[in-house]
Amino acid sequence: MTKEFTFAIKSICFDEDYRPSENTRITTNFANLARGESRQENLRNTFRMIDNRFNALAHWDNPTGERYHVELEIISVEMKIAGERSGPALPLIEILQTTVIDQQTGERTAGIVGNNFSSYVRDYDFSVVLLERNRNQPVFSAPEDFGDLHGRLFKSFVESDVYRAHFGKPPVICLSVSSSRTYRRTENRHPVLGVEYLQDEYSLTDEYFGKMGMQVRYFMPPDSAAPLAFYFSGDLLGDYTNLELISTISTMETFQKIYRPEIYNANSAAGKSYRPSLKHQDYSLTRIVYDREERSRLAVEQGRFAEEHFIKPYQAVLAQWSAHYAH
Repeated sequence: MTKEFTFAIKSICFDEDYRPSENTRITTNFANLARGESRQENLRNTFRMIDNRFNALAHWDNPTGERYHVELEIISVEMKIAGERSGPALPLIEILQTTVIDQQTGERTAGIVGNNFSSYVRDYDFSVVLLERNRNQPVFSAPEDFGDLHGRLFKSFVESDVYRAHFGKPPVICLSVSSSRTYRRTENRHPVLGVEYLQDEYSLTDEYFGKMGMQVRYFMPPDSAAPLAFYFSGDLLGDYTNLELISTISTMETFQKIYRPEIYNANSAAGKSYRPSLKHQDYSLTRIVYDREERSRLAVEQGRFAEEHFIKPYQAVLAQWSAHYAH
């Protein structure tokens, strides 16, 4: 395998004192929460929601519902290109690492890495490539090689010595279901993940994560309003413990209640056949301030940043590396 790219990992604690650094993707969910007048109250309420949801799901030997606390760490992945030693490392992706604290025994257990997923190259693909391709076009379409480079970069990182040195298991990414697809409830039920749903066909996001080496399953956890999309490699139900799975559910369902309340804070739960909609009116708002419109606008800006500082300057190197990796 060519050694043109090397990865480095930086981490920072995500708590109520967190302030985004200047090079953090400002569309990242946790960075958006940590800005503005309500930043500390936003963060405090978010972490309280995560802990409450965790304890509700991990209810065994937990009579007061206060046994567990979830710590979060922001993992930033940077990439260096061989021969570019003088230049700064390129920000590639940001994910979250959960750690479960048992406040009864004092034991700390590593949760799942992944959860939230932010990527400059994904911003470029979705907010620049797709936007330009489909401008003034009657039928929406994606290029045949859409997501190829991003997928290979992600797989290269997960296969790297740096990843293996930091994390014991493959990542799991947990996202919202797609409002362009219909989901059908099955009879399969997991004690923590809940009831499984199947979709009518894969979405563009599903296919994009497929190129990252990840498959998808949809589960609606107990007392949830809608299914979550879990992207993983390996065996989602067999590779991770209940506490690991709960750490992801409690974290990402909390985020989705804030960002997509129409779906995840709806006042009625998804039925046997479910079509998510951001136009749904029967939902409750959390007490957490979040600017969804700003996030959409900034995604375009950051896609342009990736194009200017990564895609265009290293186009030949990236094409050569990608072709080599594919073989």
